[in-house]
Amino acid sequence: MISFLTDFLLDNVTYLSLIAICTAIYCYSISTYGKWRKVNIPYVQPVPLFGNTFKMMTKLEHPIDTFERLYYSFPDVKLLGFYQMTEPMLLVRDPELINTILVKDFSYFTDHGLDLDPSTTVLANSLFFANGQQWRTMRQKLSPGFTSGKLKDTHNQINECTDDMVSSIVGTLENTDRLDVKTITGSFSTDVIGTCAFGLKLDTIKNDDSEFRRYVKLIFQTTPRQAIVQVLMMICPRLIKLLKIKMFSEEATNFFYEVFKDVIKYREEHNVFRNDLTQTLMQARKELVLKENSTNEDKFTDAHIIANAILMFTAGSETVSSMLSFCLYELALNVEIQDKLRAEICSTKAKHDGQLNSDYLTNLHYTNMVLEETARKYSIALNIMRVATKTYTLPDESFVIEKGQKLIIPMFSIHHDAKYYPDPMRFDPERFSMEQKSQRPNGTYLPFGDGPRLCIGKRFAESEMKLVLSNILSKFEVLPCEQTEIPVNIRSEAGIITPKNGIVLKFRPIIEH
Repeated sequence: MISFLTDFLLDNVTYLSLIAICTAIYCYSISTYGKWRKVNIPYVQPVPLFGNTFKMMTKLEHPIDTFERLYYSFPDVKLLGFYQMTEPMLLVRDPELINTILVKDFSYFTDHGLDLDPSTTVLANSLFFANGQQWRTMRQKLSPGFTSGKLKDTHNQINECTDDMVSSIVGTLENTDRLDVKTITGSFSTDVIGTCAFGLKLDTIKNDDSEFRRYVKLIFQTTPRQAIVQVLMMICPRLIKLLKIKMFSEEATNFFYEVFKDVIKYREEHNVFRNDLTQTLMQARKELVLKENSTNEDKFTDAHIIANAILMFTAGSETVSSMLSFCLYELALNVEIQDKLRAEICSTKAKHDGQLNSDYLTNLHYTNMVLEETARKYSIALNIMRVATKTYTLPDESFVIEKGQKLIIPMFSIHHDAKYYPDPMRFDPERFSMEQKSQRPNGTYLPFGDGPRLCIGKRFAESEMKLVLSNILSKFEVLPCEQTEIPVNIRSEAGIITPKNGIVLKFRPIIEH
């Protein structure tokens, strides 16, 4: 009898404990879900623990579709509430308010709100993840690396890389006229950033097994492990810090860390001076790291310098290659646009005696329109994140955004909203004529962000893409073939918008008469 009672009590204690634990987990998982109802903000009904991101987190839905669904859930409101797992977030969908947040009242929203622990990844020290005064200081020190004078100095180097790319295409055409443009442009953009920013002759175009190309891909690749880490970071970010879980590939970041550390060390020891980004980083190191009497607030280390080298190299390589791939894809499908673009390139070349310099690039007006439409349709990033660094009252005083509140600006969804871009899936560079641009409100075109945190490498990327298009389109027609995926699948597992299965196109040499 005593044994029976003991077992009965133990079993019941076990059951009650399990019930208590499950109840506690459930209560925790919904503890934040009353926020938007209390402040009368329209919101999407969440599910326990996962909030409004269940399908995204369980890979049943791509993030593109998750945020598209949220964006159109309340089509007439300026902002709406949703829950990223258990965290209350605001989705800002009104262009005027977006412009206010990014530009007019930027001082209230200076940070991205991505809290990475430097002990988990060196990239936490980079400009993209930097916050507050540390971001302002580093941005100020890196900006001289992207002046008009510095950009002019890169044009010859970019042209040399495009010549190598053209030679590689010609060599490939001896065996096949089908080329994977994502592979070609990836090698090209890696060579460009290597030589222009770091003085490294990588010859990635000639080397299919390049370590640099492999590790760039690895940085942006979302592995099953990284997906789990992302979920953990949303549920319990403190656990990530406590366990020192790595956010990015340790193998890739270690490789780039050693490479760029050696580049800087070699230049310092041999008094090498080049008017490039590495020189800017070395000057920043001299002023921020090596100076004496720095306070804790503005304390910088070599990790900050190397982290920015890694950021510039990887982002400068992968984003440009994706954008070029999408541009060539659309030109192949829209021959009349390709012909008009080629005509501008050839006529402008003739006006400038074949010199592909700054004046030449400035006169490529239709090329600008083509690139802007590419960036509109294939925004490399899905969203722009911000966090309120100070309490902010909306201009109409209808709502107060508390300090620490995170906001999402759904850039990709805005770029595909028929309200601003009729028939948004159609590729139409005329959307970016001066007349049509003047009719759209600010805050509706954001591929590089906007305001003080506008992408620091924007002008360099644009120059690079103009130069490579000038060389390719003056020598080849680009056409679709039976291997071309139409429409192209952009729902890849990478952290940026990129073709999931590559882009295969047919290249036909232009015979000059």
